[in-house]
Amino acid sequence: MHSTHVMPWRIEDIDLSRIDRRKAASNEQLILLLCAASFVESGTDLYASNLSTFFRDDPEVSAWLNDVWEPEEMQHGLALKTYIRHVWPGFDWDTAFRNFFAEYSLTCSVEEFEKTRSLEMVARCVVEMGTATLYRAVSECSDEPVLRQIASNIRTDEVRHYKHFLSFFRKYNEIDGHGRFAISGTLMRRLMAMRNEDSAIALRHVFAIRYPARAHDTAYQRSLAEGVNTLVRRNLSADQCVKMLLKPLALPAPVLRCIQGPLAKMTQHVFFR
Repeated sequence: MHSTHVMPWRIEDIDLSRIDRRKAASNEQLILLLCAASFVESGTDLYASNLSTFFRDDPEVSAWLNDVWEPEEMQHGLALKTYIRHVWPGFDWDTAFRNFFAEYSLTCSVEEFEKTRSLEMVARCVVEMGTATLYRAVSECSDEPVLRQIASNIRTDEVRHYKHFLSFFRKYNEIDGHGRFAISGTLMRRLMAMRNEDSAIALRHVFAIRYPARAHDTAYQRSLAEGVNTLVRRNLSADQCVKMLLKPLALPAPVLRCIQGPLAKMTQHVFFR
């Protein structure tokens, strides 16, 4: 990689010897969640490559994707993987990730992108909103200090990435001219996809390696996944989630004030149930 980008933080600067293993391992659902997140983050290079191809004729966007976004996202995956290895030393992360990636990579293609560049940037905003919300929830539900530090670092990165994608959306929508109807359609479609696809695939492959004797027990795996989702729902900030979600719509302030509360409740129940 030819980038001269200076990372805002490095995994090497985090003192992993401070991990309270007993405290960390006592929350099995949280480590399952982190493991699934580490797989999705570690698969970013494939998505970044496709995204860079989609925006190849815009040097500003493709340079930012290749030199900033991709290395930072890959570091998120590495940080979580390193943490998991400290907490679950016997867990075969590499095999689980390889199995996950074989399935996940089939869902990542340029054909899956939105029809226009501005709407694809809206889709990216949804994903960054989701990850920022997730890592805030991780910080809220863990009292293990090293994990809270890692989650806080990742969340700060994700919020910054979101702001970049939002500014790129605004730049492209000056050209594409999509109205709120088209934008809200993309927002809802991506929310549903995020909920149904990536994390479900990742969790399934975590379970297969963590609980090999129950690898084909779909009812058991479903109950585990429900436990993980409940953990997130209890700790997420739906208000922050909705604020980020609505930004691309550029709604007038009085409308925002009216719908933010009801939408936060709906988000909590529908997308994180």
